[in-house]
Amino acid sequence: MVTSSGSARVDAESDFLKARRHQVLSALAARLRNDTDDVVQSMSFDEVVAALGRRGEHYVGTKVIPLDAIVGSVDKERDFDRRFRPTSTRSRERWERLARASRKGEVIPPIEVYQVGDYYFVRDGHHRVSVARSMGVDLIEARVTAVDTLLTPTGIDVKSDLELKHWRRLMLERVPFEGEARAAIAFDHAFQYGEIAETIEAWAARQMHAERAYMDKRTMAARWYAEEYLPVIELIEEAGIRGPKERPAAAYMRVACERYRLIREHDWNAEVMGQVRVKSRPPRR
Repeated sequence: MVTSSGSARVDAESDFLKARRHQVLSALAARLRNDTDDVVQSMSFDEVVAALGRRGEHYVGTKVIPLDAIVGSVDKERDFDRRFRPTSTRSRERWERLARASRKGEVIPPIEVYQVGDYYFVRDGHHRVSVARSMGVDLIEARVTAVDTLLTPTGIDVKSDLELKHWRRLMLERVPFEGEARAAIAFDHAFQYGEIAETIEAWAARQMHAERAYMDKRTMAARWYAEEYLPVIELIEEAGIRGPKERPAAAYMRVACERYRLIREHDWNAEVMGQVRVKSRPPRR
């Protein structure tokens, strides 16, 4: 609820001090919880797009967007926190000037944002966003440019999510899965994407040597999924050696590594799986 003393100047000063106080208290609470900086800091547009892979962009036009969907900035991610509260007093004069204008009912021009999926990143208008949020506003007018990415822009709330997306994108560049396979090969840890890419490329090298024929990347991805991954996952499920919350792709890597460690064998059959089953136990969650 926005209160008024009757003086726009006094109220604007109070608004700024309140926003700064909330930011400081929020940062302190995050420190006490041992939260990482990326939980409370505004997200970096460049980091997000680099992780997801940029395909192109197009201007959408001017529309009203929810303030809660604005999560980051193009170039001022350290000047405001995740809820766009100012992190210092450097721009206090400008902030209070906009707050006074808002309280007087003056026309505030639209902000400019990039849209990445359901997320918005401010190009111009950081202080307008900050003032609007401090006043309890839910919506804001914005000129929107949509950015198309190689990976689906979901689940990117913190930097650790971006690292996972980054390595997934690199894996898909090396092994261009499509459709069902693209969705199935997913991990919870970034390093696993590099491991499975190397595993698939090694599998393809052995196949090409045995068949004396070249295999391009798309063929490699499709054949490995159909000829190696799916049959092995079926064996893993039958043997009951996948953990209750373990992703199928993670189970494949764990069991495949255990197989090679035990018997230095690349084939899969009932005898091999029997030996692996004795030593391999699904992780407990």
